[in-house]
Amino acid sequence: MEKIGILTGGGDCPGLNSVIRAIVRKALQNDYEILGIKNGWKGMIEEDIIKLDLDAVSGILHRGGTILHTSRTNPYKKEEDVKKVVANFKKLGLKALIPIGGEDTLGVAAKLYRDFKLPVVGVPKTIDNDISGTDFTFGFDTAVNIAMDCIDRLHTTAESHNRVMVVEVMGRHAGWIALYSGLAGGADAILIPEKPIDKDEVAALIKKRHSRGKSFSVVVVAEGAKMKKGSDIIQSEELDSFGHVKLGGIGQILAKAIENTTGYETRVAVLGHIQRGGSPTAYDRVLGTRYGIKAIELVMENKFGCVVALQGNNIVAIPIEEVLGKIKTVDDAMYNIASTFFG
Repeated sequence: MEKIGILTGGGDCPGLNSVIRAIVRKALQNDYEILGIKNGWKGMIEEDIIKLDLDAVSGILHRGGTILHTSRTNPYKKEEDVKKVVANFKKLGLKALIPIGGEDTLGVAAKLYRDFKLPVVGVPKTIDNDISGTDFTFGFDTAVNIAMDCIDRLHTTAESHNRVMVVEVMGRHAGWIALYSGLAGGADAILIPEKPIDKDEVAALIKKRHSRGKSFSVVVVAEGAKMKKGSDIIQSEELDSFGHVKLGGIGQILAKAIENTTGYETRVAVLGHIQRGGSPTAYDRVLGTRYGIKAIELVMENKFGCVVALQGNNIVAIPIEEVLGKIKTVDDAMYNIASTFFG
């Protein structure tokens, strides 16, 4: 019986368990054995493996997170770790490996395919929805709905206290969560990484609202948003193991700037990991399931070095290189729709 490995890397995401469940169910129906690699690429380095059968995936569809756990381990940080991944792949007798993750996890998979011809089929995962080549990633819809619900709740307290509320949501390189949740939640300004922040412009929007009788405002900002060059505000540049700036704090920075510039009482709510937790929406459960089924079909067809993707309403396979180094950012047309409601 041929064996297939699955791992989940990077940040957890609602819908991961639906992908795992679909892969296991489809694989077992076609006489494959499924091995779950725990804690992402760390599990491939340390050979931390569990067998996945029907009992293992029973009742997990509605659960958030990942039953395989995850980490942000990058085996390419150490040459010996890369060798361990390749050696363990062979030792376990795997026909293929299905890594489920975002740009970093899939980037490691792409290098392993390029350097060692390791047979991989990637599944794109990120609540940020910034992976190129696919219209949507699972987890995004859940994150947007959670953020929207929080924005709805913050509206009422902002209005009650005549305050400006700054809501910081996730989104490292792209502002999809901020845009969708802010648009759906009726935000008065939406600030995203694609559009550097001018604190004076934000202040002017808020003053404009107050000038027409509104005593409160809600501003949504993506965690990866940056102040305009030349700003007197300094942001952190500390890096993680993949070389990314460690984010967090833009909400506090912006709230202070708004209060200092406008004189209006301003508070901040950082949603953080709330957006990544809890039960996935129906959309994410179905999308994750479709991705998992397609991934196994590609393994059965010996089509490796690719990633499953949603294009229109079809799940397709695209070369893994096409999703790397090409962050899918918010386009001007979509942002212009949202900006209609600013101020």
